Amino acid sequence: MKFNRVLIKLSGESLMGNKQFGIDPEELANYAREIKKVHQLGVQVGIVIGGGNIFRGVEGTAKGGMKDRAQADYMGMLATVINSMALQSALEHEGMLTRIQSAIKMEQIAEPFIRRRAIRHLEKNRIVIFAAGTGNPYFTTDTAAVLRAIEISADVVLKGTRVDGIYTADPNKDATATKYDQLTFDEAYNQNLNVMDMTAFTLCKENNLPIIVFDIHQKDSFLNIVMGQKIGTLVEN
Repeated sequence: MKFNRVLIKLSGESLMGNKQFGIDPEELANYAREIKKVHQLGVQVGIVIGGGNIFRGVEGTAKGGMKDRAQADYMGMLATVINSMALQSALEHEGMLTRIQSAIKMEQIAEPFIRRRAIRHLEKNRIVIFAAGTGNPYFTTDTAAVLRAIEISADVVLKGTRVDGIYTADPNKDATATKYDQLTFDEAYNQNLNVMDMTAFTLCKENNLPIIVFDIHQKDSFLNIVMGQKIGTLVEN
């Protein structure tokens, strides 16, 4: 295995499938099967999932529906807990052991985030899903994913998206857009490429934590990455 411990970042929107909102059960089951292929090889897996399929704090305030950004962000954090519980159920249906650790205390459904306990779960071959972001408003789930990856000493952050890497422009809007196979953090920053939000991106750079952006919908893409194949776009120092 190229990586022994990974942190997967999934967007909440990726759970929608062809729906306009909510969770597509078949999409959820497909993610669980793809994660299982890697987990069975002995790779330790942590997961952070967004809540944009249910509620996104930034959009909630930008569109005028919410006046309080902090309140909207807390609602978004709770949306990530719902998604985490759904993913936990799908993973356990595939026979995997899991734990949810939440940055906001809710003892009836999740453990509180404790770094040493999270690492111990991983060492016992349990998949750990980190919910509720960082527990603080004004921070995205991208930042939460990178922070948790650093705390558990993950080898890499794997960001699953709807495209197969980072492009010079949006490939869905610009037919001339070309894909990068590899970038440095400085190159991505100087070219204003939308990899992650700046806080998450800076944390990766400062802690020498590589990011691989890949198409989560491509079959076996997750498996091929941990096996060492060049999938998606690698960003590193």
